[in-house]
Amino acid sequence: MASHSPHHHHSHGAGRTLLIALAVTLAYALVELAGGMIFGSLALMSDAGHMLSDSLALGLAAFATWVAARPAGDRHSYGFARAEVVAAFVNGLAMLLIVVLIVVEAVARLLEPQPVAGLGVMVVAFFGLLLNLGVAFLIGRGERNLNTRAALIHVVGDLIGSVAAITAGAVIYFTGWQPIDALLSVVIALLILASTVRLSLDALHVLMEGVPAGVRLEEVGQALSQIEGVRAVHDLHVWNISSGQVALSAHVDLEDLANWPMLLESARRMLQARFRIVHVTLQPELAGGINPGYRARVKIVPHREEHGHEEGK
Repeated sequence: MASHSPHHHHSHGAGRTLLIALAVTLAYALVELAGGMIFGSLALMSDAGHMLSDSLALGLAAFATWVAARPAGDRHSYGFARAEVVAAFVNGLAMLLIVVLIVVEAVARLLEPQPVAGLGVMVVAFFGLLLNLGVAFLIGRGERNLNTRAALIHVVGDLIGSVAAITAGAVIYFTGWQPIDALLSVVIALLILASTVRLSLDALHVLMEGVPAGVRLEEVGQALSQIEGVRAVHDLHVWNISSGQVALSAHVDLEDLANWPMLLESARRMLQARFRIVHVTLQPELAGGINPGYRARVKIVPHREEHGHEEGK
């Protein structure tokens, strides 16, 4: 028997927010690209290239949000919620490529310096900074998941790029030291790299169905085993369907199968209250029964003399 809680609660507002961010980011990326070419600034062109990649990332994120809202069907029984995680992973890979391109171009600029118009760079980058602040605020106040987090990391990278471009323009304008433009481009790339690697690893962990961050498998099993009437818990699995949806499956050894409906409801309430696990599948088994086709991976026996009854915490 199983208890399945509804898990389709995606926000249509998140998709609209991402589309607005896409339009604004794409428009100013073209402005920055033109400014970088006119004023000869790699920092500005790097930021423009980053914003262009962000436009693609935001478009992918918006599309993934729309796909994730589709209902479950015969071929996809969990629905399409994991599309957001796939989009976050793809965005992370795209950002790694952008980082490599920026570093390669920066090294070339250091070897063969080119003149940069500092004042023009400052002006264009300043307006880019204001725009990126607005987009970051727009995304940051909406629904949070790996998909929108990926989009936000792109925009924060743009913010860093705008600050670096302003700094480069100011140094060149006031001191005439041209290498600062390429050096700050490398700083932009390294800062983006740290966030991108962390995001990609988080998305990969979800795709590999790892135990969600903040959840301890042993603690969940012990909590289940403390429910009155439960003798043991085994074959316990906890994973993310998507970044915001946690699922659990387990086999539960019972003293009396007649009490199963009540125990199932108690387990469901406890798992949602203590661990925020809303999609629960539990298989009841009579304690001492024989199941020759099954091998236990996790066996958890309650220790009520030490912990007491903790149902509902």
